[in-house]
Amino acid sequence: MTSSSTLALSAQDCLVALMIAVSASDADIRTAELIKIQSAVNMLPVFADYDADRLGTMSKIVFDLFEQEDGLDALFGLIREALPERLFETAYALACDVAAADGMLDDAELRLLEEIRYELNLDRLHAAAIERGARARHVT
Repeated sequence: MTSSSTLALSAQDCLVALMIAVSASDADIRTAELIKIQSAVNMLPVFADYDADRLGTMSKIVFDLFEQEDGLDALFGLIREALPERLFETAYALACDVAAADGMLDDAELRLLEEIRYELNLDRLHAAAIERGARARHVT
């Protein structure tokens, strides 16, 4: 595993890593979640210059970190180093969209979303609005 001191992530890598982390948080990566991640990378302006081939690399990094005892803390450390504050709400919105993509939120996903809110120091009212938007976009 690459140590965090030698690993340099782009802001887009951080967004992808958080989406993958949310998908993997319940140990069941669903097709709807993968499609949501791929769609975000292909369609959103924040990913305009992102190399989609990095999705595999970012998946490996997240999975490797999740195998470590303090892997989530290490992931958040990488994100704090590389993700600019202007993208914190974007990161949370993408994480919420992935969590909602399969139509169900389990406890592991909810706990990770809570941890992301905390790590990104998001205002509770803003986070609630982001969550409500994700819920509205994914209602069946």
